[in-house]
Order: sequence, then C-alpha cells, then structure tokens
Amino acid sequence: MAKPENRVATHGVRCFSKIKMFLFSLTMAYVAKSLSGTYMNSMLTQIERQFDISTSVVGLINGSFEIGNLLLIIFMSYFGTKRHRPLMIGVGCVVMGLGCFLMSLPHFLMGRTASPKFRMLIWKLEDIFSILLCIKEIKSSMWVYVMVGNVIRGTGETPIMPLGISYIEDFAKSENSPLYIGILKIGVVIGPLIGLMLATFCANIYVDSWSVNTDDLTITPTDTRWVGAWWVGFLICAGVNVLTSIPFFFFPKTLPKEGQEDNVDVTKSDKEVKHRGKAKEEKHGITKDFLPFMKSLFCNSIYMLFILLSVLHLNAIVIIVTFMPKYLEQQYGKSTAEIVFLIGLYTLPPIFVGYVIGGLIMKKFKTSMKKAAYIAFCLSLTEFLLSFFYFLMTCDNFPVAGLTTSYDGYVQPLYVENIVLDDCNTRCNCLTKTWDPVCGDNGLAYMSACLAGCEKSVGTGINMVFQNCSCIGSSGNSSAVLGLCKKGPDCTIKLQYFFILVLITSLIYSLAVIPGYMVLLRCVKSEEKSLGIGLHAFCTRVFGMNNFLTHQTNTILIVFNRNIYIGVPAALRGLSYLPAFFILKLMRKRQLPGETDSSETELAETKLTEKKTECVDVHRSPEVENDRELKTKL
Repeated sequence: MAKPENRVATHGVRCFSKIKMFLFSLTMAYVAKSLSGTYMNSMLTQIERQFDISTSVVGLINGSFEIGNLLLIIFMSYFGTKRHRPLMIGVGCVVMGLGCFLMSLPHFLMGRTASPKFRMLIWKLEDIFSILLCIKEIKSSMWVYVMVGNVIRGTGETPIMPLGISYIEDFAKSENSPLYIGILKIGVVIGPLIGLMLATFCANIYVDSWSVNTDDLTITPTDTRWVGAWWVGFLICAGVNVLTSIPFFFFPKTLPKEGQEDNVDVTKSDKEVKHRGKAKEEKHGITKDFLPFMKSLFCNSIYMLFILLSVLHLNAIVIIVTFMPKYLEQQYGKSTAEIVFLIGLYTLPPIFVGYVIGGLIMKKFKTSMKKAAYIAFCLSLTEFLLSFFYFLMTCDNFPVAGLTTSYDGYVQPLYVENIVLDDCNTRCNCLTKTWDPVCGDNGLAYMSACLAGCEKSVGTGINMVFQNCSCIGSSGNSSAVLGLCKKGPDCTIKLQYFFILVLITSLIYSLAVIPGYMVLLRCVKSEEKSLGIGLHAFCTRVFGMNNFLTHQTNTILIVFNRNIYIGVPAALRGLSYLPAFFILKLMRKRQLPGETDSSETELAETKLTEKKTECVDVHRSPEVENDRELKTKL
C-alpha cells in the first residue's frame, strides 16, 4: 500500500521540478532585479536631497552597483556551474533583498542613538571617501549605508542571469529555448515599468509622513526642498527579492531533459552512477578548467565579434533611451509626464509581442543558428534603415537664451560657454548647467528662472509664475512660466508620425533580439556557456558609455542638437554591422557547438541503443544455439 503513496509524492515533486516552473521563477527574479535597479536610479535625486551630498558622491553611489557586480560576475559564471545553480540563484536573490534593506536603513538610524564605535567606523569611511573625491564637507555620513547596500545588491545579482540561462539551455528542448529566453526578456521590461510606478508613488509621499503632520508642510513635491519617501520603495524591493528567492531552494541540481520526464524512473540508476562520476570529476577539476575555458572563449572569433557588436549597439541604445524624454520634450513642446506615457504606450506592447513571436517562430520552424543569424541581421538592418526617417520628423529648436540665441534674440551656434551668463543675471549667482526651463512673455525661453533674472515667484507647482525677470525685456510685465514655450500644431502632427515609427521599429527590433541572442548562446560550447554569458555581460558593462553620458553639459548638447541625438547612435549602430557581417561570413564555414538539434541527438541515442541491443544479441546467440541443441536431443 505504501508504493502508490510514494509514487504520488514523487509525481508531485517531479511536477514542481519541471523546467517551466523554473522559467516562471527565473522570470520573477528578472522582474525583481530590474525593479530594484530602476527604482534605485529614480530615487537618486531624493537621496541627494536627503543626505545633502554632492553630485560626485551621487555618482559614486550609483556606480557602486557595477562595482559589486563586475567584481564577481565572471568568477560566479564559472564556479556557479560547478555547484547547485538554483540554490545559488536563490541565495543571490536573498542577498539582493539584504542590499535593498540596508539601503533603507539610514531612515531608521538618522537622529537615533547609535554605538560610538559604529559611528567612528562611519566617520572613518566618510574621511576616506572625502579624500578620494576631494569633498571638503559631507553633512550626513548615512549615505555610506546606501552605497554599501548598492554594492551588496550588485553582488547578489551576479548569479541570476548566467546561471539561470545556462540551466534553461541545459534542460530545455533545443527548439523551446528561444521562446523561454524571450519570456525572460519580457521580465526585464516589466520590472522597470513597475519600478517607475513605485518611484512616482514614493516620490509624492513626504519622507517623514509617518512622524510629522503633513498638513503643516509648506512645500510640495515640485519644490526643490521636497524629499520623497525613498526608503519605502527599498523596503518593498527587499521583500520582493526575498520572496522570489523561495522557489529556487526547492529545485534540484539537475533536471531530466524536457520531454523525457516520463523516463526518469527507468534510467534513474544509470543517471545516478553517471552523476556521481561527473561530480567527482568536477570536484577534482573545479579550477583547472577556468583558464582553458577563458582561452577558448577569447579564441572563439564568432563570440568575440559578437561582444564587439554588443558593445557598439549598447552604446547607441544608451544614448537613445537616456535622452529620449528630454529630446522629445524639447523638440515637440510636450510635458515630461506626457512624453514618458507616450514612450511606454508605443514601445512596451510591441516589445512584448516581438519577444514572444521571435521565440515562437524559432520554436515552430526549429530554426538553425545560421538561419537565426541571417534573420536577426536582416531585421536589425531593416529597423536601422527605417530609423533614418526620424531626421524628417523634427521641429525647429526652441529659441533658448544662452543656447540657441543670445539674450537679445540673435541666433548663434549651439551652447557657447561664455554667453550663458549675461549682464542681466550675473549678480544672481546662477548655475550654468542646470536645465529647468522657463518661457518668458517675450516668446524666448531660458535655461532656468535664475538665468532669466527673475526675482520672485507667485503660485505653486505647474501654475507657478516668475516675476520681475530682468533678462526679459518686453512691453509686458517681464514674467515667465515653467516649461518651454509652446509650439505650433505642425509639431503635434510630426510627434504622431514619430511615435508611429517608434511602434514599427520597436516591433522589428524586438523580433531580431531573440534570434540574435540565441547565436550568442549557441556559438560557445555547452560547458563554457555560463562563463560566456558572464564575460559578455562584463564587457558590455565595462565598455558602456553610461558614466560619460550623465554629464549635464553633454545632455544639453545632445538634447538640443538633433543631428547629435539621432546621428551618433546611427553611426555606432552602423559600425556594429561590420562585426555582424564577419559573423555571418564565419558561420558559413563552421558548425556551431550548440547547433545540433535535439531531434538529431535523440536519433543518435536511439541508434546507439539499437547497436547495444544488437551486441547483446550477438553475445548471447551461442547460448541460444546450445539450448536449441539440447531440446532437439531430448
């Protein structure tokens, strides 16, 4: 009676251990990690205000995630495959949760009594960073918690992508793998969307709402002195990351190949013997393969060309994504909130559809890697050529004093440093790299109310009006309102065409992503796959342009010069097709390590089984003949 119960229990565990359950859990982990990253980036302004720190310290806090991530990702990608991959992913999610919790901790410690030894440690760290960054004074040392928490968060994220994708590649059907990777990519898109919504919600709540009477506040979220409840989102991110870690602790180290789950009991004993032997070999050679694997990857011309392609392409995408809201706001005269909404509306749905369709096509037609490479190349090139139509969908630049025109209204070359200030605003001690535009009643825009020479303001929020502006010479009352000056209806029509083109190009681009990424996964050997994914991520992050592009001067140049905003990404993407061409050329002559189809593998295994059966029959045939002779004699 005990046997049926055991079978039921085993069946339940087996159902939980299937690759689709792992895919769902990994997708949730992708959502959680991208949610945390987007929320962190969105809260940098609130953190800067909370701790009254300089821009250089904010940059250090923001880059600390990459420090924790890049230090471990290559080694984690290699050593992780030798261990229990789901378990390590689960631990990584917990570590990310711990990092997020640590980032929220200053809110609970500020103003509280801490141990003298602990405060001495914080002050010493503060002195070290002050020396390194040439900072004369930091009013609050609690920012160190946020930085250390971000480092820990980056450390925890390292096993998720390389170990998760390699686990799927090892145990999923070859034709199903592209669809599964596409689903993971959707998780990367959903996370930032939720992160932005969470950041907007928390930024509109006062930081000390639970300890002060908000009715007595004299400032609003639009005030530069406002500090949002940045710590609330980090607590939510910590909880989400810990919750997503739970399923990974129940997955086994290995799974039966997808589609072969019903044969587990039959081949269990044979697999256990093989697994023990393999475990001994891995334990014996856990480090000796690292350098050979690295050498193999660096000698893999297709893989290295793919890394070069990815670096060039990523840098182009960084420019487009980073500056699109500000560029469209300046070009078409719309508010930031409206532009962000339109970007999400016209990009996210086609990206979702493209990822799924791309994976389904590869699954349905069992596309070979050579065909996948050609599909990705043709789709990407089509989208690249269509992107040149963006040059036709632009409006004239706003006349902005100190940038595109002089303070007297004369047109001039874009952004000449020595004319940002004028006699009318030199006494105001204005920041020359701040972009908080206002529109004067003379029809001329200014980089900020300070640079317009405004002395006072009336009203709050979007209804705020600046008065007594010395730089605005007009017959009116020399006033200005927030935002750039309005544009004509022609710009609204061009904006509609712009987003229609965005929708089309986003769909084509996302259709090319999955076939292209599968070429990366299949151009390396199975045992090198996790390390290859980690090295690829390392190179694309190290050689990215994120730090260079955060400078506000470059922001102003790129936003106001459409030739720079559209032309620089086009040039980088154009260069990326050179390594892509050589990849196609090399793939004609080579058989990729991961290109063998699963059906071919099963056919080979069937033939091998038949040969073994024949050998057994041949080996036993003399005994059969002797039995026949004995029966005949009797």
